[in-house]
Amino acid sequence: MSLKRGAALAAAVLSLAALTGCGASEVVEPERTAAAGEGATEYPLTLENCGREVTIDQAPQRVVSLDQNSTEILLSLGLEDRMVGTASWTDPVLDSLAEANEQVPRLADNAPTYEVLLDADPDFVTAPFGRHYKEEGGVATRDRLSETGIPSYLAPSDCEGSLIINGGGTRTKPLTLDSLYQEIRELATIFDVQDRGEQLVADLEARTDAALEDVDLGGSTVAFWFADTRTAYIAGGLGAPALLADLTGMENVFADVDDEWPATGWETLVERDPQILVLGDLQRDRFPGDRLDDKIAFLQSDPLTSTLGAVQNECFIDLHGAEMNPSIRYVDGLEKIQAWARDAGDCADGDR
Repeated sequence: MSLKRGAALAAAVLSLAALTGCGASEVVEPERTAAAGEGATEYPLTLENCGREVTIDQAPQRVVSLDQNSTEILLSLGLEDRMVGTASWTDPVLDSLAEANEQVPRLADNAPTYEVLLDADPDFVTAPFGRHYKEEGGVATRDRLSETGIPSYLAPSDCEGSLIINGGGTRTKPLTLDSLYQEIRELATIFDVQDRGEQLVADLEARTDAALEDVDLGGSTVAFWFADTRTAYIAGGLGAPALLADLTGMENVFADVDDEWPATGWETLVERDPQILVLGDLQRDRFPGDRLDDKIAFLQSDPLTSTLGAVQNECFIDLHGAEMNPSIRYVDGLEKIQAWARDAGDCADGDR
């Protein structure tokens, strides 16, 4: 294992094991005990979450999750019986969670309206991206939810203190696995299922170690294309795709760009000439080229992109959209990269 990869994994292991200490979101000492779930959480529970103080009087019984990333964490914690709505899906749910997910109403494929959210009568709302908590283009602000007595939670992976990344801010530090593990542990504490949270983290860590065995792509250059053929959304150098590249030994050709998913012209991509293209296979039809086949067809037919060596040699890794976001699906992405690397041939030759 490389020193860089070891450092990244060490950062994950050191992440808020007991939900104390500093970070984008930390637990403040609670005031009294109320029996619920596993009996380890004391209520009311007060969290410092992305620059806001959130108080939860009891384990939520009617949660709405505003994005697939958070939804799959809740389902993995076995909380489907407490979920009254999900929204904003890019891909089919994980096969292992499909049966549990069938029990949960889908409020919208994309973002629901505020009225639809309220009709679900939630007592708690969670989201992985700050854009869901915006007045314009979102569902509802966290202030508005608070005014109606609904506590809300934002994933630590989308904030640096009070700076909200997908709410108008720009990431200044590289994303690490610790913020994802922090979200799992905090949601497990909120719902009083800490043992399940620790088991989920342990499973992810074990799968991560296995997925990185004998994988070092030798500095091969890469670009991550999420969506849109008109002006492509290509991953910058500090978000979840950059973490995947770092862990597997690839070099992101847009490492100098801080924006999460900057809209990028095709001329710029061709100039940077990545050896490998990671293509988002999004099972939705929100933008032209959401789906893998449409992306490949565009790359091979466009006069400019068809000149790329990665296109001519079909050096493509296909990942679901959720695997390119900060989510438990990151490990599925690592496993797919590992499988691809074992049969990559000249595509993984960092000395090209």
